[in-house]
Amino acid sequence: MAAGGSYDALLRDTAVALTAAGIDNVRFEARLLLSHAAGLSIEQLIARGPDQAPAAVTTTLRDLTARRVRREPMAYILGEREFWGLVFRVSPAVLVPRPDSETVIETVLDLFPDRGRPLRIADLGLGSGCLLLTLLREYPQASGVGIDASSAALEVARANAEALGVAPRARLLAGDWREPGWAGRLGGPFDLLVSNPPYIESGTVDGLMPEVSRHEPRLALDGGADGLAAYRAIAADAASLVVPGGWAVVEGGEGQAAEIATLFAAAGFRPGPPRRDLGGVERVIPAQY
Repeated sequence: MAAGGSYDALLRDTAVALTAAGIDNVRFEARLLLSHAAGLSIEQLIARGPDQAPAAVTTTLRDLTARRVRREPMAYILGEREFWGLVFRVSPAVLVPRPDSETVIETVLDLFPDRGRPLRIADLGLGSGCLLLTLLREYPQASGVGIDASSAALEVARANAEALGVAPRARLLAGDWREPGWAGRLGGPFDLLVSNPPYIESGTVDGLMPEVSRHEPRLALDGGADGLAAYRAIAADAASLVVPGGWAVVEGGEGQAAEIATLFAAAGFRPGPPRRDLGGVERVIPAQY
C-alpha cells in the first residue's frame, strides 16, 4: 500500500489485499476499514475519493488491513457491533453479537407483550450484554442480573450498560455455572431467564472459520464433548431461578433444539415450539416453568 495515495487508491489497494486473503465482500469491508482509519463517514469518503489522503491515514489503514488479513473479526477491529439497532462495544473478551441471537429478543417480546411490565431478568453468560441490555431497553420498568465467568467480558458489558443508559437497572456479576452454588448468588427467582451459552462441540471448535476459531473467546464457544454441557448445568438449577409461570429462553446450535428441550423438561419446565432464525435454523428454545 503506497504512502500518500488518494482515498480511491487506498480503497482499491485494501480491496486487493482482502481479496488475496480470501475474504468476501471486499469492497464493503475495505470501505469500513478506510472509514475507520480516516474518521470519515462512507458518504464523506465517496465525496473525497480523488483527494490525497494524509500519510497518517495510510499508516493506520495498513495496520487495520493487516489485522483483517489475519482474519481478525471486523467487529474487533472497529471495536463495536450493531445488535437490534443498538451499538455494542466489543473486544476479543466477548463473543461478537450475531443476528441469530436477535431471535431471543423476538421470542421474549412475543412471550411478554406488556412493555411496561417490571420484569426481573437473569442473563447467564452475559458477554457483551447484548441480550440483557437490549431487553432492559425494550422493558423500561425491568431490572436484570447478568453473570459471566470472564472479568474482561464484564468490563465490556458494564461499559455497554452505561452507554445504553440502563446501568442503574443492571447488576452485572462474576459467576460461573460450572461452580457449585452459583445460582444461589443471583438473588432470584426471576420472571425470565435468558442465555446464549457455548454450544459448539469441543472437537469442532478448531475447525470453525478462522474469525471464530482463532479470535473469539473459546470459553464462549466450547460446549463440551457434545455441545450441551452448559445446558445441563443451567437446567439443573433453572427451577430455583424462575418463578412459577416464568420462562427460560435459551439459544442453541443447529440440530440441538430437541435435546435442549428434553433437558429443560426433565427439570420441570414445559418447552414450547422452538423459534427459527432468519436462516431457518431452530435457534431458540422457550420453556415455561
